[in-house]
Amino acid sequence: MALAALPARAQIGNTAPVRIGVVGPFTGASADFGVPMLNGIRMAVDEINAGGGYLGRPLELVVKDDAANPDQGRKVSQDLLAEKVVATIGFCNTGVAMKAIDLFQDAKSPLIVPCASGTAVTAKYPPADSYIFRVQGRDALQAPFMVEDIVKRGWDKVAIFADKTGYGEGGYNDVVAALAAKNLKPVHVARFDLGVKDLTAELAAARTAGANVVFSYTVGQENAVIANGKKTLGWKAPQVGPWTLSFPYFLDGARDAAEGALMVQTFIAEPSNERRASFLASYTRKFQRKLAVPMAAANAYDATYLLMYSFLGIRDGNLNGPALKESLEGKMKTYYGVVATYDKPFSTADKDAITRNMLVIGAVKNGAITFAYPEDAKRNLIIQRKQ
Repeated sequence: MALAALPARAQIGNTAPVRIGVVGPFTGASADFGVPMLNGIRMAVDEINAGGGYLGRPLELVVKDDAANPDQGRKVSQDLLAEKVVATIGFCNTGVAMKAIDLFQDAKSPLIVPCASGTAVTAKYPPADSYIFRVQGRDALQAPFMVEDIVKRGWDKVAIFADKTGYGEGGYNDVVAALAAKNLKPVHVARFDLGVKDLTAELAAARTAGANVVFSYTVGQENAVIANGKKTLGWKAPQVGPWTLSFPYFLDGARDAAEGALMVQTFIAEPSNERRASFLASYTRKFQRKLAVPMAAANAYDATYLLMYSFLGIRDGNLNGPALKESLEGKMKTYYGVVATYDKPFSTADKDAITRNMLVIGAVKNGAITFAYPEDAKRNLIIQRKQ
């Protein structure tokens, strides 16, 4: 799909594979978005290799499963760096990423994060020095974007339900800050461990406190526990949140209780323009399955092409970490992706490629994610650029 846009460069003779690390949760509770991320990367790599790879050198993926476990994530990251990958794409869980990103930073080995949205991931190091890049809407964007929407709807009595992981903690803080910017405070806060099976008591307390919306910040089955708990109580307050409300564990685990839930998205699986239609058709044809968590696959697909474009921005073909960092920060040509058109997506001052104008509100309708607003569907006819 995107190969026609790759800059033409002379072959330089070396045919050794270019090894790229991939790390994410490919087994366990977070595999429902880890596997689509991996599939998006593989799809891009197969396309690039079909077109000759990098100056005649095939791209080779070195894939490591972190199983959504921070300690395992750190170990497999050490393994990737020991195997001398030129760069790494990965991490779906913020807590896992935060346990490992210092390894990539210290090794001066670029890491592009297509899934983990915790604000801290790209905030740990000064932007000018950082080797940590991201192609995902960070929570400091997602939280205020959703808060603005619910306030417009008149849902201003917010109950926050956030898990106790690094992701939940960061998201909770971002929601509280976004509410404060609107001169609001949550009317109820519930914090819980992953694996919780029943939150009806906390939901009942939130209803008693006068909440008219539940803002959930968690992943996996816990979002479904919240939705099913509301159904058990007969409480019709809407459930809203970040992109994790688009995950199969929520849609399949809550079923009709998920209907109407709202979430922030960078990519909705509707063929709203030629690039997205081609991507969706290619994914279905390649993997012979419905695209679960389209946003994870699309972000990862674009992240892979951005890494390839950074290779092509290095004139001497020496793919060392500092050279790749410099190329990512401004030497790449424009890449016309499926999530966005990337014209200088990164810089020495900014390591996040996704900006607010690329976000839309998604809604659960008949068990699938669609645009909450018709005007967003129309706006998606034109792919956005960074603002």
